[in-house]
Amino acid sequence: MSKDKETPERVRERLRQEELRRNPTGNMNDAFNRAESGNLADLVGSLGWRGIGVIILVIIIGFVVASIFSTP
Repeated sequence: MSKDKETPERVRERLRQEELRRNPTGNMNDAFNRAESGNLADLVGSLGWRGIGVIILVIIIGFVVASIFSTP
């Protein structure tokens, strides 16, 4: 697969692998921090637009249901 036709996911992974080869110890700190707090960019990149749409829909429905049941 040529670089012109790489998907964004493959480009991100290739760049990440290159960074690991260039700076293996500096990337260790990033890995520890990512494991503690999570990484929104990785979540969005792995799910795609449909997955993000489903997550947003679930959040909106959750707020609506919570507001209905929390009304006095």
